Amino acid sequence: MRPLRFVALGDSLTEGVGDPVGERRRGWAALLADGLARSVDFTNLAVSGAQTRDVLERQTPVALALRPDVVSVVIGVNDTLRCTFDIHAVAARLDKVYAAFRGQDAVLLTACLPDPGAMLGLPGALARPLARRQRAVNTVVHALSERYGAVHLHAAEGAWLRDRAMWSADRLHPGERGHRQLALRFHALLTREGIAEGTAPRAEPEFPPPTRSAGLWWLATAGTGWVARRCTDLLPQLLTLAAAEVRHRARGTSARLDLSASHAVASALAALSAAEQPDVA
Repeated sequence: MRPLRFVALGDSLTEGVGDPVGERRRGWAALLADGLARSVDFTNLAVSGAQTRDVLERQTPVALALRPDVVSVVIGVNDTLRCTFDIHAVAARLDKVYAAFRGQDAVLLTACLPDPGAMLGLPGALARPLARRQRAVNTVVHALSERYGAVHLHAAEGAWLRDRAMWSADRLHPGERGHRQLALRFHALLTREGIAEGTAPRAEPEFPPPTRSAGLWWLATAGTGWVARRCTDLLPQLLTLAAAEVRHRARGTSARLDLSASHAVASALAALSAAEQPDVA
């Protein structure tokens, strides 16, 4: 019998940022792969910084050619960190990606993700717009995961988010312990579905967690560049969004912003449903 084929798509989370092993990155998907079956052919196509457009246009064609038995599509945070954020476009892209893999009868793994503003500890007026965007993406992922029968992990909630030991020096990506937690939770879901037949990944890390000095070093080197790139792209719009937050809060009309975001999500999902309806002569 041929090995079980597992292909992982996504961004830095799935690429393995925060879980270095020597000169390479490992991450939750690689940890999960070892526990899926006796023999697994694992391919990680995830790339740091990827958005839903990258997954649809670059990663999906390569993955489809590999004819995976199991495929993970965990994406969306980078879309929320761009001034081009459009929940309609995000929903349409994810719908196409999910449909393509389910069309090949692959087992589809998806996850909702934590709010990056909260993870970075941004001030409320800056954090709330990002939180609203991430909730919108998570709502879309929930709905489409149910539509396509995906194995869906609720990773946007739980005590693990508040456990500093789970996170790497950058505070945005899991550390080794956090990656192991994701792998364990996915393994439990797949075991329940009768898909995972191997041993669950270990919960305890092999390597010590990053020190405070490591966190300061990251901020002074790679972190500075990361923040600068995000500020160039997002900061002007984020400041505008923050100003709107302050105005609505002063007027007691903050609920309008949440309502507008909810309407946008409903409209995006309704558009997908309408597109599936056959034309009537």
